[in-house]
Amino acid sequence: LLGILSKCLTENFALSSLARVEVYHLQENSYQLVEANDRGHYPIPELGVELGIWQGLYQNWELPWLRWWDSQGNLLPTGHEKAEQERLVAQTLTLQLQQEKERSEKLAARLRELGIDPDHLS
Repeated sequence: LLGILSKCLTENFALSSLARVEVYHLQENSYQLVEANDRGHYPIPELGVELGIWQGLYQNWELPWLRWWDSQGNLLPTGHEKAEQERLVAQTLTLQLQQEKERSEKLAARLRELGIDPDHLS
């Protein structure tokens, strides 16, 4: 039987910088308040993550947001942030590939100028 080991209560005052979170962990059939760690996050060891308030720009709103961190305190990206990171990596790799192709084409042209067929090098 799967039980709920942790639960979270949040309070966010719309369009303000005030936010609060409480995390409770099930211990001996009752929920006990979890204290924040030194980073101000609430560890959830069963998942290997921490929960906390992050102040920043998200969906064009500069507000405090409830966010996840890994157990080392690294902010975990949202799905949108992860997709954007992957898009930027793909864009960088495409640019590098294009630059290598242009470099290769210039070298082949230079070899042809010298009377060497770059397609038949041994």
